[in-house]
Amino acid sequence: MPKLERDGEVFVLHLDADDENRFHPDRLTVLEAAFDEVEAASGPRALVTAGSGKFWSNGLDLDWLLNNGDRFAAYLDRVHALLARTLASPVVTVAALNGHTFAAGAMWALAHDSRVMRVDRGYFCLPEVDLDLSFERGMSDLIRARLAPQVAHEAMTTGRRYGGGEALAAGIVEEVADEAGLLAAAVERARALAGKTRPARGRIKEMLYSETLASLRTPTVV
Repeated sequence: MPKLERDGEVFVLHLDADDENRFHPDRLTVLEAAFDEVEAASGPRALVTAGSGKFWSNGLDLDWLLNNGDRFAAYLDRVHALLARTLASPVVTVAALNGHTFAAGAMWALAHDSRVMRVDRGYFCLPEVDLDLSFERGMSDLIRARLAPQVAHEAMTTGRRYGGGEALAAGIVEEVADEAGLLAAAVERARALAGKTRPARGRIKEMLYSETLASLRTPTVV
């Protein structure tokens, strides 16, 4: 399970790689608690979400869904809530993308303020078109709010896999680093902005992304 540690102004949420960091309900509970703790802390602060191994996050827990189809709507609402909370959080958030970042995992990465991606391993990908799946309205709005129109079109309609350099060129990530320097680069970026974590920042983001947040917060209808 994810583990939250603190390095001065920067909280680092280490994501567990054992199951590709998929959004199992138990993991969502831990992630929600981590946001509670960071947002309740006082003074300058920022949050880095850091993976390990091959994956940052592969998104929805499809195995769990296969056995709990009757809970699909409630489950998806919790995932949407995580995306909305990350997007609107007053806390500065940086995703350290160590490996594959797919589907709803890629959307969660986009909900962060910025992203640092490993330059030599892993892909950012929205594979829904190859799975013959459409995007939920809130997820689509999130992607379109955080990516340039041409990039959103390509990513959503072709399922292109962007390596680190390609993701940087497309504006999907703000920085790339090698494996050894990835976490340090993300922490440095977060620390430089930790003083910006203030209530007003949350209000600004609520206005900036008002339509996207409204979509994400609309209950799922099956």
